[in-house]
Amino acid sequence: MEHPSRRAGNRAARPPAAAHVNSLIDAALAVHEAGQFDAAEPLYRQALTLDPTHTRALHYFGVLHYQRGQHDAAETLMSRALKLDRRDAACWSNRGLVAAALGRLDEAMICYDQALQLQPDFADARNNFGVALQAQGSLNEALEQYRLALAANPTMADAHLNMGTVLSRLGRFEEALACYRDLLAFDPNSAEAHFNAGNAQRAQGQHDAAIASFERALALRPDYVEAHVNLGSLIGRLGDYAGAEAHYRRAVALKPTPTHLVCLGGSLAAQDRLDEEEGFYREALALDPHYADAHQNLAWLLLKRGDYKQGWAEFALRWRKQDYDALAVPGVAEWHGEPLDGRRLLVVGEQGFGDHFQFLRFARVLQERGATVDLCVREPLPPLVERIPGVNRAFSGKPGRDYDFWVPMMSVPSCVGTELSSIPAGLPYLFADKTKLKTWRKRVSPVDKTKRRVGLVWAGSPTFGNDRYRSMKLTDLNPLSELKNIAWYALQKGPAHAQLADAPQAFRARDFTAHLTSFEETAALIMQLDLVIAVDTGVAHLAAALGKPVWLLLPANSDWRWLQARSDSPWYPGMRLFRQTTAGDWRTVVAQVAEALRAQ
Repeated sequence: MEHPSRRAGNRAARPPAAAHVNSLIDAALAVHEAGQFDAAEPLYRQALTLDPTHTRALHYFGVLHYQRGQHDAAETLMSRALKLDRRDAACWSNRGLVAAALGRLDEAMICYDQALQLQPDFADARNNFGVALQAQGSLNEALEQYRLALAANPTMADAHLNMGTVLSRLGRFEEALACYRDLLAFDPNSAEAHFNAGNAQRAQGQHDAAIASFERALALRPDYVEAHVNLGSLIGRLGDYAGAEAHYRRAVALKPTPTHLVCLGGSLAAQDRLDEEEGFYREALALDPHYADAHQNLAWLLLKRGDYKQGWAEFALRWRKQDYDALAVPGVAEWHGEPLDGRRLLVVGEQGFGDHFQFLRFARVLQERGATVDLCVREPLPPLVERIPGVNRAFSGKPGRDYDFWVPMMSVPSCVGTELSSIPAGLPYLFADKTKLKTWRKRVSPVDKTKRRVGLVWAGSPTFGNDRYRSMKLTDLNPLSELKNIAWYALQKGPAHAQLADAPQAFRARDFTAHLTSFEETAALIMQLDLVIAVDTGVAHLAAALGKPVWLLLPANSDWRWLQARSDSPWYPGMRLFRQTTAGDWRTVVAQVAEALRAQ
């Protein structure tokens, strides 16, 4: 007789004990919530082996896969759970997170909507919905979802942080700060809230408050990489380059991304430590060969050393996509050095006015290669630059497509193979308007013809990154006001012009800046002068391109175009460079200028 235990097919299998499966899932969730993913996984698998249709196991095993970045597997598990139970609001919300991670925002929002139909006061789903709307640029709609999330759960930290982020993007910084204060009221140790508050304060120009917020975030979380970077950027902008370097070094140690490496290199460049900075740009490019900021900073370093061959090659790779797209001419090929005989070429201006004035000299070079050269430049430059030899037409605005090639203005040197010895340095190549010249001849006092007429520019735009060191105070120049037989003419525009109010009479006596409504007017006044003394600004380039003698006052961490340790410039024959030897110390520079003026 066959033993009963070996007989088959005459008895139904018993279902697994529900209590045992639930205890496995409870154990899995306990270690899962503690972040012990490896311990949770076999428990989920065992539960699903016993009951493959257990929706809670499918759901949270999917969550575990999502947290590991295994989004396809997470999608499969959660979708199976929802097929079995379509009324699980939490699973719908988490399924939305998976869809968002897979780049399917529309699908994600459908999932969040399903969750909220089942549970309108579901704060997590509201917050997640807001994140998806924010990612699509629907900022006001995202705000409404964050408000509803906080109405359901006033202590939801993520909703406070996300609402503050959106308000900051909308420029509503005080409201953003209120969000962070609300969060800090019940969680004073939120490093994220302090960090975000620092960003909002920095945007408002509240630098001391921003520094304090970033420092508090770092006190709470010393390995907070973003706080190190943003604090370094802020104090670097305020002139503390050594402090910035320390924070960037910490960021690189924690997370050596191309961005952090370039920031560190830039802080060394600002301290004129050129040999040290190069390695960080090279390391960044080893990680990302197409990283535009690394190419640009490396180009500046090489050009400052006078290595124009490699420098221009790197500079040609400087483009961030959004910057290039904003400049490019659709439907027209970019010029890279092809023959130009009989071709129409559009040169598109970039960066600041000083860059325009310096590089517009290449119009004649391009014309000599056979091109008909048009310029697309910033307002209000067209009337002035259209008189440059070699220019067919100058305009501002959107160019048409009736060109054979276009080229970014500052890419021309790389296309024509410019070396230090071959810079087209014939002066002048800018010319003032004849009618305006007559007006300014009458305006400038004939009495001053017995004196040396000298124009002064002591400050550039305060929005320029290195302006703290590039610009000076008019009081730094006060020793020059005591020199005899010099008629000083203020060429200073912008906020720094207000410093004239308390300046010595010698500086205040000839202030025509109210009439300097354009570079055309400034050019006509400069042509009445014997010399221009200026910091590194567009006016200095304008005066030099007009062929006027220029004495340029440079900070210790001067721009790439002035090379290293030279008192002259191959770009502008006759220009004299007066350099700081110590960062921030203009006294020695001004003393040298005074001595040079006395000698003449």
